[in-house]
Amino acid sequence: MKLNYFPDTDSLYIDLREQPSVESIEVAAGVVLDFGASGELVGIDIDNASHHVDLDHLVLTRMHAQIERFAN
Repeated sequence: MKLNYFPDTDSLYIDLREQPSVESIEVAAGVVLDFGASGELVGIDIDNASHHVDLDHLVLTRMHAQIERFAN
């Protein structure tokens, strides 16, 4: 899973799987769910993310994952 924030457009994209999206559904204003070929959820796109999400605070609990941080 990857969290990708794009400050120039204030959008947050959450990659849930490394699969291409074949269908997108807007479920709320500025919130789009992306689905793969088998109908599985592969990503979430949030426009105007700074108005909807606390981008300064990220907490992971009970996750056994390798954490990588890339600053651009």
